[in-house]
Amino acid sequence: MTTMAQVICGLARRWCFGALGSPLQVPCLQALPLHLGRTATRASQRDLENAVHQVKLWKKDPGNEVKLKLYALYKQATEGPCNLPKPGMMDLVNKAKWDAWSALGSLPKETARENYVDLVSSLSAASEPPSPAKPAADGEQAGGDLVVTSENHITTITFNRPAKKNAITTQMYQDIMLALQAASKDDSVLTVLTGNGEYYCSGNDLTNFTDIPPEGPEEKARTNAILLREFVDCFIDFPKPLVAVVNGPAVGISVTLLGLFDLVYASDRATFHTPFGPLGLSPEGCSSYTFPKMMGPSKAAEMLIFGRKLTAQEACAQGLVTEVFPDSTFQKEVWTRLRAYTKLPPNAVRTSREVMRSKGRERLHAVNAEECGALQQRWLSEECTSAVVRFLSRRGKL
Repeated sequence: MTTMAQVICGLARRWCFGALGSPLQVPCLQALPLHLGRTATRASQRDLENAVHQVKLWKKDPGNEVKLKLYALYKQATEGPCNLPKPGMMDLVNKAKWDAWSALGSLPKETARENYVDLVSSLSAASEPPSPAKPAADGEQAGGDLVVTSENHITTITFNRPAKKNAITTQMYQDIMLALQAASKDDSVLTVLTGNGEYYCSGNDLTNFTDIPPEGPEEKARTNAILLREFVDCFIDFPKPLVAVVNGPAVGISVTLLGLFDLVYASDRATFHTPFGPLGLSPEGCSSYTFPKMMGPSKAAEMLIFGRKLTAQEACAQGLVTEVFPDSTFQKEVWTRLRAYTKLPPNAVRTSREVMRSKGRERLHAVNAEECGALQQRWLSEECTSAVVRFLSRRGKL
């Protein structure tokens, strides 16, 4: 699932800032200034502790490479060369940490400590301490990761993690399925999926893959495959028209599912990306069947095998997108049109959709099962793990 690429960025923050229990969580540190002018003396243990505390105050994300280097230097400075066994294939987080630490070889503790302090010193000038949280206005409530609303006979399911580019967590998978089940029974005529913020959806959050159970990675791959199959089945079996309002870039599962929608309206700044090949993965969301039907085998192969990213106009020309609108008028034009559609006789709308969809439903379920089985094997492969780690080391963001 392509979103492993996007979500690694979120996890890297946790690696270096201690949320995964990393050694950067040093208790009882005092907020003392760094010795920015230190040149003649070696970095002391106190310098290291001050640098660790300074990192915790950074507001600006320094990028994945820097965060992994900080982690590795801290481990080398406090424990010496890495002597831990190499983590398993599915343990992506610890594997990336292990690789970074092992790369330091026999670097002395004192040198690692100096390098850590110097690196933090050089970056701190560009970092700002976090500002106090702004209190919510009267009557304003913070939304969850998924927001579901019903108005004018339209049920809207909104990805609501704009700071994470609307990456989908495991809980969101469950919530979307529940929202679809409820929408199938309410009085709405249409069900719409859209995103809040700059992105429509950047795919899967990598934390979906890193919580390895005691039974091992094989069990994790099995449960993820079951979840994915049930999730896609909900879209296959949904009884009402599904509309995607793609407000920005879409990646991975959010793209492959579009073949199961009835209408896909896109802003002209939207893009569509399924980088399965570069990540050692394979297609999902029935895209191995729906994409060749829509755009032809060769164009589908460009996307699903070779990872070509499409603009909104290209996606429309190839049949993935119904219509493209200027971003400046996108929301107004799309929602005006959708409200007009709700004036149609609802039973006639559902009947027409059922006639159009029923013949291919059994085939879609079979394709979904086949794709999930293939992905279960891909997630366990060394090739997939290595590709994801290479992606992490190469890029700090999508």
